[in-house]
Amino acid sequence: MKFIVSSTYLLKQLQVLGGVINNSNTLPILDNFLFELDHTELIISASDLETTMSSKLEVESDNSGSIAVPARLLLETLKTFPEQPLTFVVEENNTIEISSNHGKYALAYADANEFPKAVSLEDATSTTITGDILATAISKTIFAAGNDDLRPVMSGVFFQFSTEGLTFVATDAHKLVKYSREDVQAEQTTEFIMPKKPLNLLKGILAASDDSVIIEYNDSNAKFTFENTVLICRLIDGKYPNYEAVIPKENPNRLVIDRTQFLNSVRRVSIFSNKTTHQIRLKIAGAELNISAEDIDYSNKAEERLTCDYQGDDMQIGFNSRFLTEMLNNLTSSEVQLEMSLPNRAGILTPIDGLDEGEQVTMLVMPVMLNS
Repeated sequence: MKFIVSSTYLLKQLQVLGGVINNSNTLPILDNFLFELDHTELIISASDLETTMSSKLEVESDNSGSIAVPARLLLETLKTFPEQPLTFVVEENNTIEISSNHGKYALAYADANEFPKAVSLEDATSTTITGDILATAISKTIFAAGNDDLRPVMSGVFFQFSTEGLTFVATDAHKLVKYSREDVQAEQTTEFIMPKKPLNLLKGILAASDDSVIIEYNDSNAKFTFENTVLICRLIDGKYPNYEAVIPKENPNRLVIDRTQFLNSVRRVSIFSNKTTHQIRLKIAGAELNISAEDIDYSNKAEERLTCDYQGDDMQIGFNSRFLTEMLNNLTSSEVQLEMSLPNRAGILTPIDGLDEGEQVTMLVMPVMLNS
């Protein structure tokens, strides 16, 4: 088995696939990339059993064969090469030899048959979406997903596809984000929960990509196919909580404010907040928003006044500044709207501008009890 490939082209593909490999694997074979050569086509795969990703590369060869190559060793070697053709030759003594312009390097390889086979999806339904829309949907929601192992369904992003549009939801019970698109539809209604790791991989690869992504899914797995790459992952099993029930419908108090100004103010004031609760207080009266925080243990306190456009009753409400900062950071609009009903009911944050047609973002943040 022998093939020739460009060093930078190979490195670029392997760095993407390397994101799948865990630092500590239960099966030693998972520390390897699987190379499957079929003449001028080389398919490279990486897996952690839950997620498997493969890329198809064009190489110079008239051979076929498959081996498993140590991932870390190969990546570290490739990073040091300038752009040049590399020749890979499988030797008799269970090593693969790489020849560059300057030298030769031999790596011990493993048996390709030990590498886990990717699952094939039976009775799958499919939907097609553009890469950048999917990447945006992931980055707008994934930060709100939880990390609680006891509630695995909340540690992923909920995909809800219908003939009317696509909805993506993430929540950790303190904050919730719902991102929906009406300009993209699925042929039939379906829902599933995607784990974070494959979503982070997709987000990185698909940002600013115009390529179409084919999403196929059944009850247990999902498959994403785009350009020369295929990603297959196991879905999170379980029923997603009824998120619509927690979004307050009647919110008579509406605050509209410049997003950057609000974000900077919350950031500054929160430095003075209690380090365990991160509590900040919003006091709204007329066209004035007063943001304050206090850490009684250390006698630290801060207060800022901002002008805003407010319609509603005067009110005071407390929020965890970290959640508010995360949400404001994740929006790209110049102005945001915060809708509230009562100091003990969730606040709803939405962007006023900067959205595509058919695009909607709703962010929900739970209040914290104020010490009077």
